Amino acid sequence: MRERIDHHWIEAFLNTFALCDIKAGDAVAILSETGSRPLNVEIAELALMRLAAKPFHVVAVTPAQSAPAPVRSTGASLAIQNHEGILAALKSAPVIIDLTIEGLMHAPELPEILKSGARVLTVSNEHPEILARLACEEALEAPIKAAAKRLRKSTTMTVTSRAGSDLKVAMRDAPVVGIWGYTAKPGTLAHWPGGIVVAFPAAKSTNGVLVLDAGDVNLTFKRYLEAPVTLTIENDFVTKIEGEGTDAELMRRYWAVWDDNNAYAVSHVGWGMNEAARYEAMTFFDRRDFNGTELRAYAGNFLFSTGANEFAGRYTQGHFDLPVRGCTIALDGEAVVADGKVLWDKFA
Repeated sequence: MRERIDHHWIEAFLNTFALCDIKAGDAVAILSETGSRPLNVEIAELALMRLAAKPFHVVAVTPAQSAPAPVRSTGASLAIQNHEGILAALKSAPVIIDLTIEGLMHAPELPEILKSGARVLTVSNEHPEILARLACEEALEAPIKAAAKRLRKSTTMTVTSRAGSDLKVAMRDAPVVGIWGYTAKPGTLAHWPGGIVVAFPAAKSTNGVLVLDAGDVNLTFKRYLEAPVTLTIENDFVTKIEGEGTDAELMRRYWAVWDDNNAYAVSHVGWGMNEAARYEAMTFFDRRDFNGTELRAYAGNFLFSTGANEFAGRYTQGHFDLPVRGCTIALDGEAVVADGKVLWDKFA
């Protein structure tokens, strides 16, 4: 199928860019790589021109993969490769539209880029139909800011479920990020789609059991689980992977291939707050058209991730994003998500 650019896709990009306070005459760098989705690169340019901004393209060459297994959805693009010319171009612009495949959120060059004062909007590598359906809403900003503030002040997160999860996370001094899908503040990054609040626990903060039940999601594999997988976590590290069938076997093999203990460690914990995002959405798209941000953001999921956590001094390319349904998430003993339902009054 040959896809044409639909007008409502341009409108969705235009509205999101406007929420990022992009105005007429603003220089805007469109960062992509040779493997980026061409459709989104073209739509970004058209939307910026509609705003009378002054976009320019920065295109990196997608590097060959050196990892022992496919790498997906890490949020750590390796496209820039500390290229001085690319960095100079990006730091010259007050706004960067990030269309790299993995995104700049955990890229090694991001701190240097943000230090220049640039604000970065990472557009998730999704089909534009998904982006348009999850167009940014200003109504998301206030509750997510309130959730991030509450999470930042907490000392303990507990996560339980009828499936058997019983997890405890020490939250003191954990960096917290709330993403509502856009940013107008210099020196910051947001990603679209938004609707997530997450924390990066310090070392030796997470202990207990997390049960991934049938129907929960392994986004690294873009797969709904068909059978339960039980993870035992001790001082941040997954020490047991229990379960029968394909899902448990796939996870064991993928973790093992890295030969890196940090791949088994907790990266971040949080929950989704976007009521427009749909749990079942992955069934409607080919895998190459779906990056999974929607399932990270659907309201009420407990988002548990393993892999790199720079705040705990751990780095690795091995990574799992695991949205879990039906959990009760409590902060200092008070539930903020109950049986997979966001308690919105807690963030009013």
